[in-house]
Amino acid sequence: MDGPATAPESRWRRWLPWPGSLWGRLALILVLGMLAAQALTSSVWFDMRYRHAMEMPIRLVSIQLADAMRILRGLPAETVPQTLAWLGSERFRLTLQPGPMPSVDKADNTLDAVQDILSQSLSDRLGGDADARLLSAELTDDAGQSADLWALLNAREPVGHFRIALEMPGLHGQWIEVTASESQGGIEAKPFSMVADYVLRIYVLRIMVFVAIALVAVRLALRPLRRLAEAADALGRDLHSPPLTESGPREVRQAARTFNLMQRRLIQDIGERTRFLAAVSHDLRSPITRMRLRAEFLPPGEMQDKFRKDLGDMELLISATLDYIRGAEHNEPRQSVDIDSLLGGLRADFEETGARVTLEGHARAPLPAYVTSLRRCVQNILENAIRYGGEAHIRIEDSAQALRIRIADAGPGIPEASLEEVFEPFLRLDASRNAASGGSGLGLSIARSIAQAHDGSITLRNRPEGGLEALLTLPRRAKT
Repeated sequence: MDGPATAPESRWRRWLPWPGSLWGRLALILVLGMLAAQALTSSVWFDMRYRHAMEMPIRLVSIQLADAMRILRGLPAETVPQTLAWLGSERFRLTLQPGPMPSVDKADNTLDAVQDILSQSLSDRLGGDADARLLSAELTDDAGQSADLWALLNAREPVGHFRIALEMPGLHGQWIEVTASESQGGIEAKPFSMVADYVLRIYVLRIMVFVAIALVAVRLALRPLRRLAEAADALGRDLHSPPLTESGPREVRQAARTFNLMQRRLIQDIGERTRFLAAVSHDLRSPITRMRLRAEFLPPGEMQDKFRKDLGDMELLISATLDYIRGAEHNEPRQSVDIDSLLGGLRADFEETGARVTLEGHARAPLPAYVTSLRRCVQNILENAIRYGGEAHIRIEDSAQALRIRIADAGPGIPEASLEEVFEPFLRLDASRNAASGGSGLGLSIARSIAQAHDGSITLRNRPEGGLEALLTLPRRAKT
């Protein structure tokens, strides 16, 4: 479950469906970045598309212009005006203009590209350079309007309009102005076909390919992080889980090496702590035994009983502390456990001591578990129920997903605010429970630690009819 979002992140989520996983966020950032880059580079594509739409009309114009120049070359100057009128048409007009040839705007890149096509086409047809300057070039749509972005993609047959200045030998102080219009040469595009072609082939196809590559790349890049998270989860359940493989990129190897070092230090620290407590308990048992022997020489009475009780509490506290420390370690292998037999054996053991224990329900199949630890877990819950409630009622609820063991007692219960506090080590709620019944305050802590080692949980609730119910939930499938 994701934690509470910070203020800036909350503002982002208000406007953007921000994924909760790092994998989703990196993939979204890559895809959005690609879309932004595609949108910026689209202007280049449209510019190239505009020039491409100009190419066929200017080449058709250049054919007519080359034919006209062949005819005009060698004609007397006085016959040129009449010949120009004869060569012209509605879409190809040639007129004489006085004065020097006009200059061309050098800053127009589109005009330069069309000028290059015109010059090359005339050179190929006339066998040499021709002094023809493109003064203007414009595309119009089907309605004769200047072709903008939408019209360029939507028009059936864009038309190119050109104004060309032509210098001919023998025309001193004059030049020929060519005004021509040509379409795409009969190549007609259906409405929206260019839009569909651009969107489908350039945007959709490229986006799909890029998204697939981004998802695979992000997944591969985050695989070491996922392995690290799985190893951390396994370490929380089993301190002796296999170490991470130190392979991959340098940063991944360094993270794995650091994680394995942390695991070894934890194992070493907990081992030292366990050995220390074991040594302390061994050393304490000798003076406790001597004190117990000396207490027997005390006169029978209240003083002797107090000594015996205090010494018994000390031994119980030492044993419970060692059990709590050992409960954090599970060196035994998992094996299939017959839950019915385990609970039936515990029931028989408690009934031999005079306690009343009932058992209801059956397990559907054996459960993979740590046998000794699981027995200690259920035993601690039963001891807690019998100590404070006088009796225990066990009910088994099994399904394909999880095994649930409910253990209820007939005691006074626990205040609602303290249902979680009782799992704290050495905590005893003497105000609501019987303080004279004994116990070290570690039974439920050990039981929860063992349940968590099985990927399970323990919860407490006060029953409406009175008493406390402990629910032990153990999943059927262990986490990998």
